[in-house]
Amino acid sequence: MGAAVAAISLGAVAVGSASSASASSSVSISVASLVPGATAAATAQFNNQVKQFEKANPGINVKSVQYDWTAPTFAAELAAKTLPTVFTVPFTDGDSLGDAGQLANLTKYVKTYSWSKDFDKAAIAEGTDAKGQIVAIPEAAYAQGLEYNRNLFANAGLNPNDPPKTWAQVETDAKAIVLHDAQVAGFSVMGANDNTAGWILTTMADAFGGRMEKGIGAKAVATFDNPGAVAALTFDHNLRWNDNAMGTNFNLSWGTSNQAFAAGEIGMFISGSDVYTNMVQGFNIPAGIYGLAALPQQSSGSGASSPGELGGGTLAAVTPFASKAQIAAAVKWINFFYISPLVTKAGAIRNAKSLDDDNQPVGVPTFPIFSQKIYNQDLKWEEPYINVPETAFAPFNKSILKDNLLPEPEAATQAIYGDLDSVVEQVLTNQNANIPALLQAANSAGQASIAQASASS
Repeated sequence: MGAAVAAISLGAVAVGSASSASASSSVSISVASLVPGATAAATAQFNNQVKQFEKANPGINVKSVQYDWTAPTFAAELAAKTLPTVFTVPFTDGDSLGDAGQLANLTKYVKTYSWSKDFDKAAIAEGTDAKGQIVAIPEAAYAQGLEYNRNLFANAGLNPNDPPKTWAQVETDAKAIVLHDAQVAGFSVMGANDNTAGWILTTMADAFGGRMEKGIGAKAVATFDNPGAVAALTFDHNLRWNDNAMGTNFNLSWGTSNQAFAAGEIGMFISGSDVYTNMVQGFNIPAGIYGLAALPQQSSGSGASSPGELGGGTLAAVTPFASKAQIAAAVKWINFFYISPLVTKAGAIRNAKSLDDDNQPVGVPTFPIFSQKIYNQDLKWEEPYINVPETAFAPFNKSILKDNLLPEPEAATQAIYGDLDSVVEQVLTNQNANIPALLQAANSAGQASIAQASASS
């Protein structure tokens, strides 16, 4: 992990080491809050955090704005200058957006906080541009997992405490779920043409021992037609066309998959280990139905790499149109809302208690963005307020750290995912899809995306 933990002042919860703005120099910022359609309890909890921040920073006025990241909507909002002052982007996009001048330079403001020296090196690198400027601040990390509905498992005669450990078991359990209830999808994949289909295909390919890209930067090579990708798509094809176990909606994205799962319409699907929070805050998932397991790890044979679990994370960033005063206020908000709950006792307790008071999740699995020592200490501070059911996450927590954790493709990440979207779409909508040929054709587009990204960096 990252550098050894430095001494951190526990009295600097709300604003860290930077001084509060005075009322005579008032500044207003907007901040990304919850996804559209968030529950009343989640909204109240967020608004309570805003009130606490404004009380500690009387010169800063905060307006919350509903926000849901996708690459196309981000590009549109950036062009229209309608992004909130503070928003989040995936790990994959921080450095490239910074290189393109689409994020504010936060370096001098971040370095006023003691925690700036404690980031895991790989995590802070995701928010650092080619000039060495900090353009986004890591705030959460995750690994991909197998989300499963414990109720649908039990109803189908399956053991909800013993989720699938192999892809063959995923297929068998998916068929059992559909046999009991033909109105649900036993196993679903995100098929939306907004980079999520390619993201999930990459996740599955990794778990089958594939890699969609080798090398970094200008030397990166697209390797879409790898054995793991063929195996993953063949698995999808079999469940879709042979087993009829994938339901009828093949255009789900991140948010709509969470919504469908919370509504009891999906038995299993693949997403990040942190999505339970979104399901509670956005879709009021019923208590007791959620389960999370590590993805099965299975070699796809000759020429395959070692199977692995794809990881990722989220960065907090600031619009490039913000004034210096707004940037300073924005980093204070990022410190208060995202960082202090991870590095200070008072911040951890404040955040956990506030969430628990409004029946919001505390204790959802994440991965360290600071040192392991800081992470372990934060868990101890949160422990009295942890309210998620241990059984929901036990299968994931028992095995995830034993698996080979893999980063996302380094070069042209979102473009690579976009190039793979159409391959997934073809497999899910065309029973006679030629999987190797589709991957080979997409590989040419992927290599062009890498070349374009290298030329513009």
